[in-house]
Amino acid sequence: MAALALAGLLLFWLLTIPRPLSVADLPAHVADVARGQLLYNAGGCHSCHATAEKQTVIDATLPAGGKAFKTPVGTLYPPNLTPDAETGLGKWSDIEFVNAMQKGIGREGGHLIPAFPYTSYAKMPVGDVLDIKAYLASLPAVKNQTPAHDVLGLALVRRGLGLWKYIGLDETKWVEDSKQTASWNRGSYLVNGPGHCNECHTPRTLFMTSDTSKFLGGGPHPDGVGKVPSLINLIGRGQYKDAADLASGLQYGATFGYQKFAAGGMAEVQGNISKLPETDIAAIAEYLASLK
Repeated sequence: MAALALAGLLLFWLLTIPRPLSVADLPAHVADVARGQLLYNAGGCHSCHATAEKQTVIDATLPAGGKAFKTPVGTLYPPNLTPDAETGLGKWSDIEFVNAMQKGIGREGGHLIPAFPYTSYAKMPVGDVLDIKAYLASLPAVKNQTPAHDVLGLALVRRGLGLWKYIGLDETKWVEDSKQTASWNRGSYLVNGPGHCNECHTPRTLFMTSDTSKFLGGGPHPDGVGKVPSLINLIGRGQYKDAADLASGLQYGATFGYQKFAAGGMAEVQGNISKLPETDIAAIAEYLASLK
């Protein structure tokens, strides 16, 4: 029995070993800070990496981290994304950043809890991920040591995610649909890649993976309170008149009477989307309006 238990532990250990990319896997790339800022806004990175609500010393426009994020496994405290060398990303290499964003592997080598949506970021070209890093490196460095995650058995949870990734992490890159318009494809990429809309708007299976049979069909809110609405057939269900009306909602939100964007965390999402170029907002609307 002891031998079987030892063999089981060894098998678990081998199956859950993190498998990061190497420096050789990185493409030659000249970082584009402006593009990185656009993708940062598309991803709504600041919404999760904001400072704690009671924090008044640090500039609230910077993603210095520390804001509590409640999840089914416990309370997480997203880290500091400013280029501070001690508490932020200042010492992170390109490969460490890409491994976190697309493989869900932290700088220390452990698996990251997928409340950080690397399952969507995995679909992005590596160059786009490096552009985001370049933008973050351009921000003022802020020292802010965020609290440790409040998750029972965190070390075991992290290790166990190595098994979960076999079914929960699809690393297939987003590909263009040649039958669709350039604008539709742009919207598809922003929604399915950096925008990670699937993470909240697609229900989860028993194993906490996305139920792809109900893609963007809505489901329980990630924080356990309320529901996230479906994004399917928005026009046919009378939620919006047409794609242009949806684009207006994405751009102006509750300010222009689109009250649907004021609940369940959507106000922050809409605020981030409003920072995108109008062409990108229209592209997102075109893509979403096409989902039947």
